[in-house]
Amino acid sequence: MSRKPIKSDNFFSELSSLVNFERAKNGEDALSENRYINRELSWLEFNLRVLDEARDTENPLLERLNFLAITCSNLDEFFMIRVASLKDQFNAGYKTPDPSGMKPADQLAAISEKTHSMVKRQYSTFLRSILPALEKKDIRFAVMDELTAEQQKVVEHYFESTVFPVLTPLSVDAGSPFPLIANQTLNLIVRIEKEKQKGGANPKEKQKRKPFAIVQIPSVLPRLFQLPAESGHTFVLLEDIVTHFIGRLFSGVKIGTISCFRIMRNADLAFDDEDAADLLQEIETQVRQRQWGEVIRLEIQGSFDPEILPILTGNLEISDRDIYSIPGPLDLTYLSKVQKYVDAPELRYPPFLPQPSPAFYEQDDLFAVIRKKDVILHHPFEAFDPVVKLIRDAAADPNVLAIKQTLYRVSGQSPIINALAEAALSKKRVLVLVELRARFDEENNIHWAKKLEQAGCHVIYGLIGLKTHSKITLIVRSEDDGIRRYVHLGTGNYNDITAKIYTDLSLLTCSEAFGRDATDFFNMISGYSVPLSWRKFVPAPKWLRNDTLERIHNEQKNAEAGHPAWIVAKLNSLVDPELIDALYSASQAGVKIALIVRGICCLRPGIQGLSENISVRSLVGRFLEHSRIYYFYNDGHEDLFLSSADWMPRNMDRRIELQFPIEDPKTRDRVFQVFKVQLQDADRTRIMYPDGSYHRVDRRKQEPFDSQIRLCEEAIAAVAALKSQPRDFARFIPRTTTASKQETEET
Repeated sequence: MSRKPIKSDNFFSELSSLVNFERAKNGEDALSENRYINRELSWLEFNLRVLDEARDTENPLLERLNFLAITCSNLDEFFMIRVASLKDQFNAGYKTPDPSGMKPADQLAAISEKTHSMVKRQYSTFLRSILPALEKKDIRFAVMDELTAEQQKVVEHYFESTVFPVLTPLSVDAGSPFPLIANQTLNLIVRIEKEKQKGGANPKEKQKRKPFAIVQIPSVLPRLFQLPAESGHTFVLLEDIVTHFIGRLFSGVKIGTISCFRIMRNADLAFDDEDAADLLQEIETQVRQRQWGEVIRLEIQGSFDPEILPILTGNLEISDRDIYSIPGPLDLTYLSKVQKYVDAPELRYPPFLPQPSPAFYEQDDLFAVIRKKDVILHHPFEAFDPVVKLIRDAAADPNVLAIKQTLYRVSGQSPIINALAEAALSKKRVLVLVELRARFDEENNIHWAKKLEQAGCHVIYGLIGLKTHSKITLIVRSEDDGIRRYVHLGTGNYNDITAKIYTDLSLLTCSEAFGRDATDFFNMISGYSVPLSWRKFVPAPKWLRNDTLERIHNEQKNAEAGHPAWIVAKLNSLVDPELIDALYSASQAGVKIALIVRGICCLRPGIQGLSENISVRSLVGRFLEHSRIYYFYNDGHEDLFLSSADWMPRNMDRRIELQFPIEDPKTRDRVFQVFKVQLQDADRTRIMYPDGSYHRVDRRKQEPFDSQIRLCEEAIAAVAALKSQPRDFARFIPRTTTASKQETEET
């Protein structure tokens, strides 16, 4: 990269050159306006930023497909959880406005308008931009009529041998009511035009029968079917295959119109865990019922039979506002599977292999390294391997007496689960809190909880009334000088798969103060011991809110006394009204506040008299920004924290979270470097405006700078320095500035 890393004695001295504060362009005093942006509308703005990456022609083509699939997946979850919750409030007659002043009915209307517009943009991107670009690369999505005779035979054989046996047509008539349609499944609704009966049928009797049937597209089969082709890649969708051969499912009838549809159901688990005698059993029951919640959205392919729509809306009990007419294939999440079939490195991001941690480079004894110094790991720029190795080594080490860990989300073939099970089988004391209520990971976590119990681990299923979101491991080891406690704390999950695509930071330490706090923490969540105070940790829900407010107020007092005052925070979401008000108050006192918020932000920045000293930026790129970092200048003491918590009511009040300080100078420098490169980013950053909209950095005033590329380069350079080898950055060429970033004109 052309820009060299900044060199200075502390982070504070660099902040003014890194952060620009822009006031509202209209110059209005917005104190009379609403102080908060609606949470749901802010989330939709985030999904538009992700969609913007799909529209960006400078991104590799298959990566654009992946971004488009992500926007669809994000929107599905948004409807199944957030929209479903609003509908529950509306149906219950709840009319209290949210902090932005919007009642449930207002929010539902605004969401409907914005999501209909977003879906149009999704399909415009797919049909008018991405599909033509794919065809130029000889990658095609064909319909049955476009196939050659040879390809038709291949599809027919596949249908007869594989698809047909798993199809089940369901007729709907007086004796067969409308079937239950499972959540997120693709279905065909088939119109029956005419019965072929000998001797004719009674016309009146014929009119009573509902002339249609439902055929569910089997989710157990791949959605994409690749065909043999002379060149390139040709795919046909499973629903198109079933539609083409639909007549083979029905005998004695004439097939009329066929329409493809999909529904979203309320998937938010609703149970009172205080009344649940067996939390695991209760969650298992609720997960099974998730398939049959209230219908909240209907997608139907654009060329549908208009007489079919009343049948669907009547039986599914859905309003017109929740119907989405789709001008292409339903459920674009299948697009992320294309790269599985297409071996075209030039259409992907340059490959990046997470680098070895310099601290552990060619070191077999991780415990010895941690005894000498604290270690920061930065994923995915550095490999997750040391975390896995530490737990594996602890499981096999005869000197290790106990392992305690919290698990929120883990991978499907988790090496950490296996190591914990092996530790228990070797008679070590193993305590694992498996959070069963990690949304959409409930079944996976239930499976792992049972496996750990069978191995002899003591498993906690979560705390009553609180979701455990902290990420902590405690290893108790007997050494020559006594018992020593090794602690791992992170901003991300113990998931070796997402560690390759989520940016997270973690700390490895054997500090006595951290070890004692870790012991107290696990005693608190496993028993009835609640510490009166903490040495280093700042947990939620009891302590974190007050500690954060106190630190914000302290910056305000320093600013009012004429001292420099800064707050810099990197987080996923900023929603909490009390914290937002504290930031507004601090801004008015002169505190400079730079926020890097990937997703939801309900604060309005840059408004004179309210937030003119606050800037908000969002970074959406190759990796999903997930780390939480909090910095307070504190009159020159420069307090720096990592945390599992965002600034949201749920994190502050309804979750077990952990915030912890970074104190060693070298580890602090590593975390400060993350702030520095992200505040310089001119390629992936969008700046938030007071109205809640986001706009890319004006790159005419900035050098090309992609913070994620820079961090990849720095990770390579750190290892190259240990090897005394040249630094090979050829794969990470900065994006060009000549092509337009938008064709017109984010989860």
